[in-house]
Amino acid sequence: MKKHGKKYNESAKAIGEERLKEAALAIDLVKATAKAKFDETVEVHIRLGIDMKKSEQNVRGTVVLPHGTGKSKRVIVFAKGEKAKEAQEAGADVVGDQDLIDRIKGGWNDFDIAVATPDMMGAVGSNLGKILAQRMPNPKVGTVTQNIRQAVGEIKAGKIEYRPDKAAVIHCIIGKASFSKEALLDNFTALMDAIVRAKPAAAKGTYLKSITVATTMGPGVRVDPARLKAAA
Repeated sequence: MKKHGKKYNESAKAIGEERLKEAALAIDLVKATAKAKFDETVEVHIRLGIDMKKSEQNVRGTVVLPHGTGKSKRVIVFAKGEKAKEAQEAGADVVGDQDLIDRIKGGWNDFDIAVATPDMMGAVGSNLGKILAQRMPNPKVGTVTQNIRQAVGEIKAGKIEYRPDKAAVIHCIIGKASFSKEALLDNFTALMDAIVRAKPAAAKGTYLKSITVATTMGPGVRVDPARLKAAA
């Protein structure tokens, strides 16, 4: 059995015995129990009632968190000409076309998100498909677009992607423990609203199976899905 440290056990005790809590209280608790010497990340883990084997029940999308994530993301853009200039003006960290493709093929990977114009996707896909994997630009999440300025701006402002793992659990960050309760609650609400709106029509039964909020080093606090309206 995994053993936890003294601080973790103290935090778990402070959270109490009640299993499900209202979102605002859950955020209060994770902030109060963030005791690491660094600014811990606040995470949300959502288990969905979907069948991952059925493509029509896939849940994937993006949402711009009102207060960002507290983490600066390095954005690269595959673009040419005016679109490359637009990307640079929008604040992209690295912009290029074939030269950027060659750089990544050579082993460079110091970036978080890749964005591309549609005309670049043929070269990007054929050369970097296996290398980029889940970081491959995708039109479904807005990273393949002609509106490069908006795409880069939203990512820099706190746009995140949500998608379930093989166990139908979505893992997202909603900020830092140093954020105010109100900022974390706004971010949490924006994320949950987006996921609820993304519910597949084919999904049957309970959609939100469980919701847990936690910091990097702290215990999880379970949020009652039936009481989400209290977070608004």
